[in-house]
Amino acid sequence: MNLKNLPDNPYLLLTPGPLSTSKSVKAAMLRDWCTWDDDYKELVQEVRTKLVKLATDKTDDYTAVLMQGSGTFSVESAVSTAVPADGKLLVMTNGAYGDRIVTIARYLNIQTVVHDSGELEPPDLKKLADALKDDPAITHVMVVHSETTTGMLNPIEKIAPIVKRYKKIFLVDAMSSFGGIPIDVAGLGIDFIISSANKCIQGVPGFGFIIARKTELAKCKGRARSLSLDLYDQWETMEKDKGKWRFTSPTHVVRAFHQAMRELDREGGIAKRAERYRENHRVLVEGMKKLGFRTILKDEYQGSFITSFYSPEEPGYDFGKFYNLLKKKAFVIYPGKVSKISAFRIGNIGDVYPRDMRRLLKAVKESMYWKE
Repeated sequence: MNLKNLPDNPYLLLTPGPLSTSKSVKAAMLRDWCTWDDDYKELVQEVRTKLVKLATDKTDDYTAVLMQGSGTFSVESAVSTAVPADGKLLVMTNGAYGDRIVTIARYLNIQTVVHDSGELEPPDLKKLADALKDDPAITHVMVVHSETTTGMLNPIEKIAPIVKRYKKIFLVDAMSSFGGIPIDVAGLGIDFIISSANKCIQGVPGFGFIIARKTELAKCKGRARSLSLDLYDQWETMEKDKGKWRFTSPTHVVRAFHQAMRELDREGGIAKRAERYRENHRVLVEGMKKLGFRTILKDEYQGSFITSFYSPEEPGYDFGKFYNLLKKKAFVIYPGKVSKISAFRIGNIGDVYPRDMRRLLKAVKESMYWKE
């Protein structure tokens, strides 16, 4: 179809996902699919294969499993299936999404050790090493890679060797980073890595995915604490029936994701996309600082996906008013999520380019009503 016939979106989503997608991704959803047809199942298999290739060169050692629902569904699927009844999970947290993993584990009655470094600091690596040395009952370690509470990029490349030194299973919530930064899953010894369709691969919401080491996933039969989120059973069905999901799959979302993966390839792969995101971030932060805004995190902790800024200190400032002024200028930003700091967040992933960041900066300057 002629993409020019598709209406433009009324605003640009500068959020950590759902995010702004290309017209061709939207257009991919404009037909219906039968989940039993071979052409649809072949599409699913192609998506699964491509995901593994994005994660590692050791494609024979890993598999990708798609799971209905938001990214949190896939996180819960991985946790509830990977950790056995007698297992013990150590969660490193420094934000709301690490805390959510803790909540999931406790809902599932999993023994859980929590290492909370606070929202503005990275995980304590010495504390991790000491815990794994002193508590042999710990079987699994999990961390969020890009903690979008602040925009912190947690150092999985430093965490992984410690986890593997003590021969623990390593799970990474890469919800807002996978596809937007190179991650050598096999090289780091990651056993389960989780993300979602509506993040850096630039699809739309509707399913998440888990890329798992086959030898570890094979041990998970019968472990799941949920029928619909049984990761092993979903994998087994997709393998045996070559792309069939156990329950109704989000057909239109899968087709959009397939198109998004094509566009990732055309951009030059993850390395090129990461380059664009870094440039988006650089333009954004430098411009916001010139306008008088301050970032919350130290530069060395900051990822290139979403950035938290301190709210202006002027008594007349109100986020809701600022938000609506920007929305009228075709930009949507995010409220802050840091618990004890007044802040707001701006994402720079999705179908977003440095020129869009420059347009945003102009809109921000024109919307600073508290300076009048």
